[in-house]
Amino acid sequence: MKIPIFTDDAGWQGHQLKLAFAKHGVEAVFVSLQDCVIDLSTLTPHIEIPHFEQIPKATFVRGVAGGTLQQVITRLNVLHLLVRQGVFIYNDVKAVERTVDKAMTSFLLRTHGVATPATWACESRAQVEKIRQIAQQRNWQLVLKPLFGSQGQGVRKLLAHEALPVPMQQYVDGVYYLQQFIETANTPHDYRVLVVNHQVVAAMRRIGNSWVNNVAVGGQCEAIVPSDAMVSLAIAASKAVEIDYCGVDIIQAATGEYYVLEVNSIPAWRGLQSVTNFNIAESLAGDFVSKLYDNGN
Repeated sequence: MKIPIFTDDAGWQGHQLKLAFAKHGVEAVFVSLQDCVIDLSTLTPHIEIPHFEQIPKATFVRGVAGGTLQQVITRLNVLHLLVRQGVFIYNDVKAVERTVDKAMTSFLLRTHGVATPATWACESRAQVEKIRQIAQQRNWQLVLKPLFGSQGQGVRKLLAHEALPVPMQQYVDGVYYLQQFIETANTPHDYRVLVVNHQVVAAMRRIGNSWVNNVAVGGQCEAIVPSDAMVSLAIAASKAVEIDYCGVDIIQAATGEYYVLEVNSIPAWRGLQSVTNFNIAESLAGDFVSKLYDNGN
């Protein structure tokens, strides 16, 4: 069987996946979503995928590149139309949409009773000022994050008397996504917990040079055995967003409580793999193949 791995940068993780799929007799080919064509010129609509003469039985999504609104919608439409044509997609495109939008993720976590910091999303600068007043009354510091963002890029503390970024400034893009800042004990740190098929398979502590702990911005990785509370929270988060696999970012407040910060549907795992002997790519490939055959393919 031959499948596409949708990505714009295969990198180390992509090649690890390719090797893992080969052990299952699956040939994986790297393809960019932006190179696909939605062909509606005939009575039978179809998607043209480079390197594939026929529609594949399944595909693995490792990346949906950013771009204009029209470009992103078109790339997601490729996935939606493949689903309509019976293609098994991992992670499911709806799960990707639910988690790439931080506000939707936060909504689903809250709706399902998963502990997460107080969060707001709005476009109005006047409303943001009201939110800042509420935070000040509760002695909360706020963090401003890009609604669509990853790897800690564009994340910043919004100080009490700091001027609000203009709506179209980079990383704001017209929407203010604000979250309560959670203070940790001792050195700033958080946790990345990898969940596959609603089971925790690996976890690490990330220690940052500042309060941002992402590996992409210099965070250091340490292997951990997650506590029962962390495991329960990570699994609950994965179920809340209905996803095949994900990286759940968890933080423990100085007062002891755990909170889910984000759920990543296309998580990087090179840092996590560096501190565990568990083969992450093989776990993902194995779950993919198992679900593919469970679906009758």
